[in-house]
Formats: sequence, C-alpha cells, structure tokens
Amino acid sequence: PISITVVDNGRGIPVDAMPDGRSAAEVVLTVLHAGGKFDNDSYKVSGGLHGVGVSVVNALSERLDLEIWRNGEVYQQSYERGAPIKSLEVTGTTPRRGTKVTFRPDAQIFEDTVYSFDVLAQRLRELAFLNGGILITIDDERDGKNHKFQYEGGIVSFVQHLNKNKAIVNEKPIFMRGAKDGIDAEIALQWNDGYSELIFTFANNINTHEGGT
Repeated sequence: PISITVVDNGRGIPVDAMPDGRSAAEVVLTVLHAGGKFDNDSYKVSGGLHGVGVSVVNALSERLDLEIWRNGEVYQQSYERGAPIKSLEVTGTTPRRGTKVTFRPDAQIFEDTVYSFDVLAQRLRELAFLNGGILITIDDERDGKNHKFQYEGGIVSFVQHLNKNKAIVNEKPIFMRGAKDGIDAEIALQWNDGYSELIFTFANNINTHEGGT
C-alpha cells in the first residue's frame, strides 16, 4: 500500500510530558486544536493555525510512524487508525533537528488512495513561492518523478511564473510590503496584454479563493 513521508529540518515537535502523562507530541497527533501556534510569535506566519492538521491525518491513516529529532535525541512512536501503539520513546541520539512523519491512508475510509503527483507538486510550488528562499522537494518513488522548488524572489517570482507565457507590460513586477497591528502584508503585481485578470490571495500560506479579510 502507498504511503507518504514528510521530513523537515524544523525544531521538532515538542516531546515534553503533559499533565496527563502523555507526551506533547502524542497530544498534537491525537487531540484536535492542540497545535502550539495560537500565542507563539514564532508561528506568526504558518500554514494552518488550528491544530487540526496532523491529528486529522493520523485519524484517517491505517498507520502513522512518527520520528522526532530534538534535544540531541531520536524519539519514535507509531499509531494505528489514530491510536498510539505505545508511548513515545527515545531510540537513539542525533545532532539533527526536525520531524519525520510517514502515513498510509486508510482504505476503509477512502475509496481512492492514489496520490496525484501534480496536485501535490502544485501545492508545494505555491508554498515555495510564498516562503521565499525555502527549499521544498518532492520525490515520487512510483515512477522516479521529482521536483525541487526554491524561489528567492518569493511572490515576485510567483507573479513572473504566472505571466511567463504572456506579453509583459511592466518588465519588473510592482512589489509592496507593509505591517500593521502585527500583520504583515505583501503584494506583487504585473500587467500583461491580455484581458483576463488573475488574482490570488493567501492568508497564512492558505489560498483564500473565496476572498475574505
């Protein structure tokens, strides 16, 4: 059965013991709205802010394997259909930082468990544009397809990408950036000789295709 593995070199999901004896990582993976992003300034810009991401993935997976690199140690835990098989445990030492999650979608829930490379690649490209300089790679072990996305220019590069096959009116995109009440805003625009208008808006890296503030 197909599985997806996501690896990052961030800080690693916290592993401290919670008042109920469970690790913070287990709470994040099993409790809705338990993400640590609400009042933490280091998460001012982030994809998803409500603590429903990985806990939902876990609940909808036949199996999920978690590996965390933090505090110089390797922590591991596995889940079946959202329930931990055993508690988070230290399995080794490492100088790395980050998190690795491997999950297998539950065929009892999903009729179709085949992932589209193009859909995933398009979303990852979008994230790379929205976070200038970040490197995101995708590798499809089914057929060897892979992509690397890294755009130093951020949303300016995004606008140029959208206009790449068009006749450009202003060679260099107009770029504005400002902050007010702790909210950062960036705008990039560029005209072409066509009549149709393309406007993309994002809040916290999420495409707000229905508008909103």
